[in-house]
Amino acid sequence: MADYEFPEDCRYTDGDEWLRPEGDGVRVGISDYAQCQLGDVVFVELPEVGATLEKGKSFGAIESVKAVSDLFAPVSGSVIAVNGALEDAPEKVNEACYGDGWILVLKPDDPGEVESLMDAAAYRAHVAARED
Repeated sequence: MADYEFPEDCRYTDGDEWLRPEGDGVRVGISDYAQCQLGDVVFVELPEVGATLEKGKSFGAIESVKAVSDLFAPVSGSVIAVNGALEDAPEKVNEACYGDGWILVLKPDDPGEVESLMDAAAYRAHVAARED
């Protein structure tokens, strides 16, 4: 398996999104594995601040030189911030997917949903199984 980065302070979905608890919200982005699979990101479609997202439903898209992929809400909640810097610099997703390449901040309807997601060890195993 390639040497992907999976920070221990994040939770992960089987759709390759990560969440990092932050105050009343959770910061959301795509994992290192996902950005490597996509290749050079050229566009990120962001939801509106205030939008209500439903767990497992598409809230936007990410486009790379290879493909266009839907982005799925990892938990249900309200969008309290979006990373507007991605409009002019979508490559931040490739450069720092867990840093400046974040996509949005959600206020979860049920904070318990976050805890039900995979921790770094479980996600690492999930990715390894897909690469075999």
